[in-house]
Amino acid sequence: MRCPFCSYGDSRVVDSRAIDEGSSIRRRRECPQCNRRFTTYEKYEETPLIVVKKDGRRELFDSQKLLNGLIKAFEKRPVSYERIQEIAQNIERELRAKGETEVTTEAIGETVMKHLESTDKIAYVRFASVYRQFADVNNFMQEIQNMMSKEKTKI
Repeated sequence: MRCPFCSYGDSRVVDSRAIDEGSSIRRRRECPQCNRRFTTYEKYEETPLIVVKKDGRRELFDSQKLLNGLIKAFEKRPVSYERIQEIAQNIERELRAKGETEVTTEAIGETVMKHLESTDKIAYVRFASVYRQFADVNNFMQEIQNMMSKEKTKI
């Protein structure tokens, strides 16, 4: 690492610490030429995740959109904001873990549904009603019956 003070082409690491829950490293360095210390940060480069919409358009994945959708689904439910943020992070981590640069809205929706179903059934049905575009009460009833039959098979 080049010294920012004297531009000497090398430096030595004096101290390293993980920050941001281990996703970055803070390094204290010292220049052997001028003996001044400086701090550098090292972070892995995250490839952008592109969302492929139903109509074929592509846009960057927006974790805030995901969080907002979850907040709406969990509205007036006994789930803390911290837990909702954790769910959003887990969903994003799961999508990125696939190693693909593009993900469809269908894949995102199904991943969200999986996480909601295991967390809160009401939030699951709320999200499903928007995601699956329920047209009438019969669609709601069918989804609830599917949930109930899954619960029976677990027992």
